[in-house]
Amino acid sequence: MDTGTPTPRRRMRADARRNYERLLAEAAAAFAEHGADFSLEGIARRAGVANGTFYGHFATRRTLLEALLGDRMRTLAATGTELLAARSPFEGLATWARAAMVHTTIYRGLGAALMQAVEDETSELHTACKAVLAAGEELVARARTAGEVRPDVTAPDLYALVNAAAWAGEQSSPPQGERLLAFGLDGFRTSATGRE
Repeated sequence: MDTGTPTPRRRMRADARRNYERLLAEAAAAFAEHGADFSLEGIARRAGVANGTFYGHFATRRTLLEALLGDRMRTLAATGTELLAARSPFEGLATWARAAMVHTTIYRGLGAALMQAVEDETSELHTACKAVLAAGEELVARARTAGEVRPDVTAPDLYALVNAAAWAGEQSSPPQGERLLAFGLDGFRTSATGRE
C-alpha cells in the first residue's frame, strides 16, 4: 500500500537528476576537450561526484555515449530518410555524408567507439548505429540505381570514407576532413555525373 513518498526520497531523486545532468555536461566538455577516450573516473571528479554515483547512472562508456549522442544519431538517421526525396540522389548522399562526418567529429576518437557499438548487440548504441547505417545504405542504393554513383560503390565504402575524413579532420592542421570527403565523393561519381 502506497502511503506517499517521504520527502527525503523525493530530494534524492532531485539530487540524482542534478548529478545525472552534471555528469552529462562534464562528459560533453571532457570529450570535446580530450576525446571520447577520456577517463570515466575523471568525468566523475570533474562533476564532483563519487565513482559509484557515476556508475550508478552510466554503467559503461557506451551508456554514457548513448545518453550524449542518442538524439543526434536518431536525427542523423532521420535526415538520411528525408534526403531520399532529394532531387539529385548523389546530392542527397553527399549532404548526408557531410552531416555524418560532422557527427563523427563531435568528439575525437568517436568513430572507433561507434564502429565497435555496431558490432556489439548488447551495446546501448547498437540500435541507433544500425539506423544510421541503414540510412546510408538506402542513400547509396538510390544513387547507384539512378546511375549517379559508380555501380561498385557500396555502403561500407561510404562509411569508410566518412570515418577517414573524420580522422583526417582530427589529425591535420588545418583540418583536411572536408577536402578528403569531397575528393572521395567525387571518386564515387560516374563519369556522366562527375566533373564537367
